[in-house]
Amino acid sequence: MAAPSIQQSNALLAALQDQLLRLRVLVVDRHPNARNALRTMLSTLGVTQVHGASSAWETLRHVAKHEFGVIFSDYVLEDGRDGQQLLEELRHRHLIPLSTVFMIVTAERGYQHVASVAELTPDDYLIKPFTADQLQARLARALFKKKIFSAAYAALEKGDWAATVTACEAIVASQPAHAGEALRLQGETLNAAGRYADGEAVFRRVLADKPLPWARMGLAVALHARGAAEEAEALLSELLRDCPEYLAAYDFLARLQEERGDSATAQETLLEAGRIAPHNTQRQRLVGDVASRNGDLAQAERAYQNALARTRGSTLACADDYANLSKVLIEKGNVNAARQVIQDLKRERRGDKQAELASLVLESEACRKEGNESGARKHLDQALALHDTLVAEGGHEAASRRLQVELAQACLAQGKDEEGGGLMKRLAAVHHDDPATLSHIRQAFEKAGKEEAGQALLAEVSQEIVTLNNRGVSAAQGGDLQASVDLLIQAAERVPNLQFLVNAANAIFTLLEHKGWQEEMALRGRRYLKLARERDPRSPKLFAAWEFYQRVGKKYGILVPPITAPDPEPQD
Repeated sequence: MAAPSIQQSNALLAALQDQLLRLRVLVVDRHPNARNALRTMLSTLGVTQVHGASSAWETLRHVAKHEFGVIFSDYVLEDGRDGQQLLEELRHRHLIPLSTVFMIVTAERGYQHVASVAELTPDDYLIKPFTADQLQARLARALFKKKIFSAAYAALEKGDWAATVTACEAIVASQPAHAGEALRLQGETLNAAGRYADGEAVFRRVLADKPLPWARMGLAVALHARGAAEEAEALLSELLRDCPEYLAAYDFLARLQEERGDSATAQETLLEAGRIAPHNTQRQRLVGDVASRNGDLAQAERAYQNALARTRGSTLACADDYANLSKVLIEKGNVNAARQVIQDLKRERRGDKQAELASLVLESEACRKEGNESGARKHLDQALALHDTLVAEGGHEAASRRLQVELAQACLAQGKDEEGGGLMKRLAAVHHDDPATLSHIRQAFEKAGKEEAGQALLAEVSQEIVTLNNRGVSAAQGGDLQASVDLLIQAAERVPNLQFLVNAANAIFTLLEHKGWQEEMALRGRRYLKLARERDPRSPKLFAAWEFYQRVGKKYGILVPPITAPDPEPQD
């Protein structure tokens, strides 16, 4: 969409005049003169609440205190970071709402590169040097667009996917210039909500007019979900031949390749995306994981180093990044380098108990690699004691699943089969529908030389889950709704995986639908859905269960708060 003319932008800004007077803006630039120049330009448009930040850290402090309508960020920031990284951190951690305009300011010579590989797309770019008229035109367009999509964004952030779809339909009907983006949001929301047939219809509608990359990607997601994986993979391969810089397609294609057992090709697919855009943190982690599973330790080391370098100094950093790199270095026999990573982890995340746990597990592995069995046992015993403390304080999710697998593997390798098997069994049950976690568990047993034990454990867990689930479902099918609720609550409390949590919630809401509203029971169902959201915030099963919850509440005149809202305080 072309930038509006001066007359058009004047008209748009006039229509938004009240909003401009209330607008709070943040300008992120390491040069004070640049911040002041932009502040002056904004004042001529009636924008007076302008804050300044010189770094990403300052930005995070500002957004913690205020909600900004617009953020202008220079592409080049301090400490080697950039505006694209800042946007990734703000969006992924939900520190700014979808209604916030985020513009990257960049030089003409860097724009083509920056724009072509921007995976989390900013609302617009300002090309330096720019005039007050150009600023006015860009700002007017961005604010007006946010106004058009305000209802859709508000519904999406509340978790009201049906309202999001309805809002998109209204935009398509009333705003032809924005119909394409509205259809994209509508189709992606339908896919996310598990309404794949409807999502497929939206994307095919778009493709009938023009072969847009995002529509082809959305169609591939819908096809895969309904079981047409081969067709989806062919569509993605064709998309990347035509649009080799459409980076999200590489990640999804690699996932499909791994699902059919071709992990070597999946690794190469991810590497190709990394060559185009080397700064995506999550993809570097994926490359490291796939390469590690493939036994390509050199590539795994490079990928994990890149991920750690990308997140160091930001709130996206986590103990797993250090642990992943150290683990690979230990497997390569480079224990000294691994210990240096461990020391960095201790220093940079001092006071973080999960980091302390990772350090103990890795130090145990390093000692074992050196043949120091007593040192390995000592650190492992300390790790197990700390893990018990973390579980007592914050539950089993207090430590990452990856770190718990590494702890269990260390137990298996050092003859603590009961402790290791117990950890693995719980992880396999809670995350039984996550292929990556199951693959990690399977590989851990193999590395400990206990492949058959691992296969037996996974088979046992799978059978237990089927048995537990079938008992609750059978009770519901037999008409005993209360028995179904009781059985599925027992299953969810014993094994809080996504399937049991959603099934228990659905059983509760079915009981309420037929027997009348019970506030305490409704709150239990809500808690289960929020736990399910922690397991997989994009699960279609979760979306469907939440919509059912809303329908039952509406039947009794109960306003169900958004899934993102805090739980109500218990009544005395």
